Amino acid sequence: MRVLERLDQLYEIGGGPGANRLGGSPGEDEAHELAASWMREAGLEVDVDPAGNLFGRLSGSDSELPEVWTGSHLDTVPAGGRFDGALGVVAGLEAVERAGRQARTLTVVAFRDEEGCCGPGCVGSRALCSGWLDPRPEAFVETHVEQGPRLEEAGVPLAIVTGIVATARGEVVFEGAAGHAGTTPMAGRRDALAEAAEFVLALRDAAAEVDGAVATVGRLEVEPGATNVIPGRVVVSVDVRAPDVERVAAVLAAVPGETSRTDAVAMAAAPSDALRLEVERLGLPVVELPSGAGHDAGVLAAAGVPTAMLFVRSLNGGVSHSPDEETSAEDVALCVDVLAGALARLSSVE
Repeated sequence: MRVLERLDQLYEIGGGPGANRLGGSPGEDEAHELAASWMREAGLEVDVDPAGNLFGRLSGSDSELPEVWTGSHLDTVPAGGRFDGALGVVAGLEAVERAGRQARTLTVVAFRDEEGCCGPGCVGSRALCSGWLDPRPEAFVETHVEQGPRLEEAGVPLAIVTGIVATARGEVVFEGAAGHAGTTPMAGRRDALAEAAEFVLALRDAAAEVDGAVATVGRLEVEPGATNVIPGRVVVSVDVRAPDVERVAAVLAAVPGETSRTDAVAMAAAPSDALRLEVERLGLPVVELPSGAGHDAGVLAAAGVPTAMLFVRSLNGGVSHSPDEETSAEDVALCVDVLAGALARLSSVE
């Protein structure tokens, strides 16, 4: 299957273990060059914008009509998975070839630095939407592996995404008193790490009480950081996500300090309906899920582009950002079928 063969070629870039094409790295550059070569082979017109985003266009019969876009990103986290991001670009190219020439121009896009391993994510799509998104496309459809276990548990290959969840991120600082680990009595200690540990557990319990919410502490900075010194200061990262801002706020009631928050972003009816009709055409169950992860699709939707997402079942318990990330060839084939049909619907004019 050509999609899987191309994913294998991308996976080899940067060396293992896993996929290693960090945003802004030579590996990401090489991946974009390879994808551009596939676009040219397919007869698409290739272009790169000032942010480095890659576009491959199959010109429509009416150049005055707004374009229809599909795609995702080619960068990865360190030791990432084979499908995350790359599937949306490679399956998008396959689907555009299959849909063929329509009234509207069909465009495959590979955005730069979605993962944001060294800073804020969705670098390419944010740059595009903040300065060069003129004219706006008629629709954008992103295909992505689910990165979670829900579809595997349900025994369903595909899902239509309802929206990108609301988020809150920040840091909480705990101040204690550093002291000698051997000579300071337990009763007199002000251990900042012990206080931070209680907070981490309280945050976990708060998220468990709110339907659909998750909370993560992924980073601790312990000072002075010596094995024989009581921690005097600890900085704790906070990441809270939920389907809406009200549920995020309910979790954050347990969080001291300030956090930066983003609203949930809903997907649009028209491109989502096009996906739904194709799922029904194949006789598959129509499942709808929110996305707990951020995506370029969320950036375009927030910028006013009618946007939809198609999730493809993740295997191995839904693990992602890992070499163990897996999706079956059968599910990939179904996603290309659905995407091609949806793009044809969106790009034709009756």
